[in-house]
Amino acid sequence: MNKYIAELIGTFFLVLTIGCTVISGVSVAPIAIGAALMVMIFAGGHVSGGHFNPAVTLAVFLRGRCDAKDVVPYWIFQIVGAVLAALVATFLVGPPAKPPGDLNVAKSLLAEFLFTFALAYVVLNAATAKGTSGNSFYGLAIGMTVMTGAFAVGGISGGAFNPAVAVGISVMGLAAWPNIWIYLVANLAGGAVAATMFKLLNPDDK
Repeated sequence: MNKYIAELIGTFFLVLTIGCTVISGVSVAPIAIGAALMVMIFAGGHVSGGHFNPAVTLAVFLRGRCDAKDVVPYWIFQIVGAVLAALVATFLVGPPAKPPGDLNVAKSLLAEFLFTFALAYVVLNAATAKGTSGNSFYGLAIGMTVMTGAFAVGGISGGAFNPAVAVGISVMGLAAWPNIWIYLVANLAGGAVAATMFKLLNPDDK
């Protein structure tokens, strides 16, 4: 149970930071978001692995470093953490001043897929690979990946790269519920492809 609670806490503070900074219109919100993910990974990584993202959990499972029995509980606690954070963020800063804009489906699918792939690929290589075992930089590398993606394509897709975040931003009104399938499909596909690529490039790292 400890690892599930750690996943809830980490996802909660990631989504809370997203909500408070984006709704408030903070211009450098991606920096705060990447930093929140980084510190939560350093705080909870030794307990749960510091996924805070169903797509990352899927990637780590397919790579062979997450037990099958933990996948669904991780997803549940991550999503619960995201929903709680969305409610708290809305209480603290209020709902968004304007409704979410329309997304270009093709561009959003590609943007979310690419940067979820990048995120999961960095997680697998920085936090689970034998060659980087015991390093002290994995949290920074993962947080910086999310920051980079948010700056690069946040204006195109919303920059979720995470199905739990997608639920959270939908609850907050930062994303439209009819578009949630874009995030679910692209994010989970990105995680799965990253795991496949990791195994192809690291055949001896079982």
